[in-house]
Amino acid sequence: MGFVNGSLSAILCLIIFASSSLASPTAYEKLEEYNLPIGILPKGVLGYELDPSTGKFSASFNSSCSFSLEGSYQLRYKPAIRGYVSQGRISGLEGVSVKLFLFWVDIVEVVRSGDDLEFSVGIAGAGFPVNNFEESPQCGCGLDCNGVKVIKLRSNPLVGSY
Repeated sequence: MGFVNGSLSAILCLIIFASSSLASPTAYEKLEEYNLPIGILPKGVLGYELDPSTGKFSASFNSSCSFSLEGSYQLRYKPAIRGYVSQGRISGLEGVSVKLFLFWVDIVEVVRSGDDLEFSVGIAGAGFPVNNFEESPQCGCGLDCNGVKVIKLRSNPLVGSY
């Protein structure tokens, strides 16, 4: 009887291990597969869809998500975002905006260029070091939750226009 119980336990462990290793990658893991940092998505992605043949993706949150980074950049994510992902690039982005002066403008593209990320709002853009995006910000408080700053956002001193 001990052998049967032991064998049954071993089989159950194998099934649990196999099913956990077959789990779908998270949206954050998928970003890393495309050479993009996880921190361009805030914490709380409920689900995502990705068509690997076209790169078309969508991701969903429980509700709108907004936060401030270093007190200077206010970002807002709609409950659903979409676009196209390829190696080091997100294009046709919809659902993410940044507040510039008094106006909200859509971020339409994110491009990794070496150790920098370039964010485009159409006619203008700004670059930041990739290591600024090692951690995902949290809705409501960004990277400064409970009074503890996770990282400091450093930007390139020049804002470029296209």
